Amino acid sequence: MQPTDTAVFDAHFHIVDPAYPLIPNNGYLPDAFTADDYVARTAALGVTGGAVVSGSFQGTDQSYLVAALERLGPGFVGVTQLSTSVSDDEITRLDAAGVRAVRFNLYRGATIGLAEMEHFATRVHDVAGWHSELYVDASDLPDLAETLRRLPQASVDHLGMTGDASGTLLSLVEGGLVVKATGFGRMSVSDPDALMATIDRANPHALIFGTDLPSTRAAVPFADADLDRVRAAVGDDRAQAVLWHNARRFYRLSDME
Repeated sequence: MQPTDTAVFDAHFHIVDPAYPLIPNNGYLPDAFTADDYVARTAALGVTGGAVVSGSFQGTDQSYLVAALERLGPGFVGVTQLSTSVSDDEITRLDAAGVRAVRFNLYRGATIGLAEMEHFATRVHDVAGWHSELYVDASDLPDLAETLRRLPQASVDHLGMTGDASGTLLSLVEGGLVVKATGFGRMSVSDPDALMATIDRANPHALIFGTDLPSTRAAVPFADADLDRVRAAVGDDRAQAVLWHNARRFYRLSDME
């Protein structure tokens, strides 16, 4: 698939369909935001592909994710959460349905140790070529850095949430870590625009864009202007890489075409 000048790959959004199991997280359940809602909300943004990311409120349920990918169609992939006891056959089945990564939620309290996370991340990569995605605060990256460097490939959400005071994030970016420019309304990075530009200069494959729709628990939800903000931060000559090429490369979309 060849992009147009306005093509966008939305590398981070959630589908919340009450027809499938939902688990309260600290008493919180998001409002419904179905695949049809997502298509309607992004109709004017030029989105032609993206990654449906499983949230804490979905646990390890796969039924909603498979259904969402079937509804959204070619160009969309899934990022799932799994128990480490999952079988290789189930990983392979999910890969065939379009899942391309496993997510570890370290921001709201890790339920898995670092050694177990590393082993599982390596296993899903060996079985299906999946990478790992981490919801993590940048302040925790110094303690995670050596583990992340050993992972086959990984990303962090929302520019690391609170900024890169230690310099670890940029060091990891230089080594191949991918960073999602998502969720401006939930992060407390002092200058997101400068950080996006710095990440893009440090590694031209590292920065990818996502809407973070429907912006669950964010103080300020996604606005269409956030897309223009990313374009302005990296410049016109880099915008198509950040909005399209980098993410499709990361999610191995060519394998599905």
